[in-house]
Amino acid sequence: MNTKTVVYTGPTLTADRVREVLPGAQIRPPAGRGDLLAEDWRAGDVAVIIDGYFRERRSVGHKEILWLLHAGVRVVGAGSMGALRAAELSAYGMCGVGAVYAMYASGEIDGDDEVGVLHGPADRGFPAFTVALVNLRYAGRLALEAGTVSAGSVNRLVAAAKALPFTHRTWADITRGAFDAAALAAGTAAAPALAAGTAEAPALAAGTAAADRAVGDAAAADLLRELIDAGVGNAKQADACAALAAVAAGDLPATPPVPMVFTGISRDQVAARRTRREYAPGRTMSDFDVLDAARLFDDSYPALHEQVLTGLLAELAAPQGLTVAEYARAKLGIDGRDRLPDALAAWLTDAECAGLLPEQRLLTIMVRVWPVWHSADWRPAVLDRLRSSADWSRWSDIVERAGEESPQRIVVPPPALCASMFLRHWREPHVSPAIAMARRGFTDAEQLGAAVRPFFAFDVRRSRSTEIAV
Repeated sequence: MNTKTVVYTGPTLTADRVREVLPGAQIRPPAGRGDLLAEDWRAGDVAVIIDGYFRERRSVGHKEILWLLHAGVRVVGAGSMGALRAAELSAYGMCGVGAVYAMYASGEIDGDDEVGVLHGPADRGFPAFTVALVNLRYAGRLALEAGTVSAGSVNRLVAAAKALPFTHRTWADITRGAFDAAALAAGTAAAPALAAGTAEAPALAAGTAAADRAVGDAAAADLLRELIDAGVGNAKQADACAALAAVAAGDLPATPPVPMVFTGISRDQVAARRTRREYAPGRTMSDFDVLDAARLFDDSYPALHEQVLTGLLAELAAPQGLTVAEYARAKLGIDGRDRLPDALAAWLTDAECAGLLPEQRLLTIMVRVWPVWHSADWRPAVLDRLRSSADWSRWSDIVERAGEESPQRIVVPPPALCASMFLRHWREPHVSPAIAMARRGFTDAEQLGAAVRPFFAFDVRRSRSTEIAV
C-alpha cells in the first residue's frame, strides 16, 4: 500500500526547499486547528509539522495529533510550531527533531512566541517580516562560541526582543530596545538620544558608557542578522531541513509511545473538516453546513430525507435476506397488523395513522426514529444526493449569506430557544414539533437549535423582510 508524506510549512521553509529533500511530499500551508483532520490519513503515512498558526487562526490541536498517532500515522515536528508540539507530545509518540525541539524539551524556552513570526500571504511565499526569538538566541550562541560578540550585547538584544510582541520583532525595534536598555541602565543624559533609535544615536551620546554599549549592540545585531540570513544561525530552517532529511532516509528517532486513553475525535469533526473550503477571506463552509441549510430552509427536503433513508433501510435489510417491511417489523418488534403502541404512534400524524398502510406506517416510523435504532450515519448518503441537486448552489448561497449576517450585532439565544423560535416556520395543523423535526433528521430541540444558531441572524433578517413585503 502506498504511503504519503504531508509537510506543513510556510515562513520557515519554502515549498521549493521541501521538494529538494522530499520530491514526492505533499505540501500544505502552516497547520491550523482542524487542518490535520481534513487530510485522508492511513497507517504508515507521515505528517511533518514545521509551521503552524498562532494568531490568525487557532493553533493546531494536541488532540488532532494524538488522533493521527492513534491511527498509525508517524507525526514529526521541527523548526517552529512542530517543535513545540513535539516537545509536548513526545511521550505519546510524536517525533521531535533539531535544536529548537531540544530547547523546548529541556525547558530552556517555553513560549510559543519564541518561534512566532509575522509573515506575508501564501501567494508571496509566506515572507517573514519579523525575527524569530529562537533564531536570535541560536545565532547569539554561535557568535559567542566564535568570540565575535559580547555576552552583554547578546543578552540585551534577546531581552529587547523578548519584551516585544512577536509581531513587532523587527531588527530596527530590537536594536532600538537594546539602545534604550543601555541608556537607562547607565542612567545618563544620553537616554533620550539612544531611545530615539536612529543610526546617529550612539554618536549623539559619544563618550558615554551607554554609547559604547549601544555601538557594540548595533554591531552585534548586524552580525546576528547576517548569520540568520545566511542560514547558519537560522535554527528553525536548519531543523526543518534535518527533519525532512530524516524522513527521506527513514532515519527518524524512535519514540515509543506510553499507553494512553484516547477519547477520540468525532466522525462529525473529521467529515466536516474534509469538506471545508474557503468561500471568502477568512470564511469557510463545509458540506455539512450546506446540508443544514437545506434541512432548515427547503420545504422539499423532508421528502428527499425519507426517500434516501428508506433506501438505506433496504441496504441494511438485504444482507439478512429481509424486505424493508420485514426488517422494520423485526426492528420495532411489532407485527404490522397489531395496534401501534402509543410511543410509536406518536411519530405519526393522525392522517398518517389513518391513511397509511400498516407497512408504510412502520417504515415512516423507522425513518423518523433513525438515531434510536441505527448507529449508521445517514448524512453521507443524503449529501451524495444533495451534491447532485440543481439546488446545491442555492443552499450554499444561504450559508454564505448567513456568514455575512453573523457580524451584525445580534444576540443569538441558546440552542433550545433558537429551536423554539425556528419551529414557527414548520408549523402545520396536527403536526407535533417532534414530527416536524424528525422529518428533517433532528432528534430534539437542542440538536435543531445547534444547527439554527449559525443561521439565526440570517433568519431574523429574512423574516423581517418577509413581514415588510407582506
